[in-house]
Amino acid sequence: MVRALLMALVRGYRLTLSPWLGSACRFEPTCSAYSLQALERHGAAAGSYLTLRRLARCHPWCAGGHDPVPERAPGLFSGLTSSSSAKKSS
Repeated sequence: MVRALLMALVRGYRLTLSPWLGSACRFEPTCSAYSLQALERHGAAAGSYLTLRRLARCHPWCAGGHDPVPERAPGLFSGLTSSSSAKKSS
């Protein structure tokens, strides 16, 4: 439920604010696409952590580049499993 709400917020940003702000992301995939992938793959807690960590690195002094969502959740969240990742491992 929380994951769906967070994903809806990111999609809302992509539809409303992103076109006005332009594409300035230094990473591939973009930060909003990364966020959707992280939330889908790792759930609300780990996905939010990964998103915030990515946004903190997205600044003018960062080199950027290819930065995919990790296959495994960060160590802090390794004990948590989202329903989608539990289904994938079955």
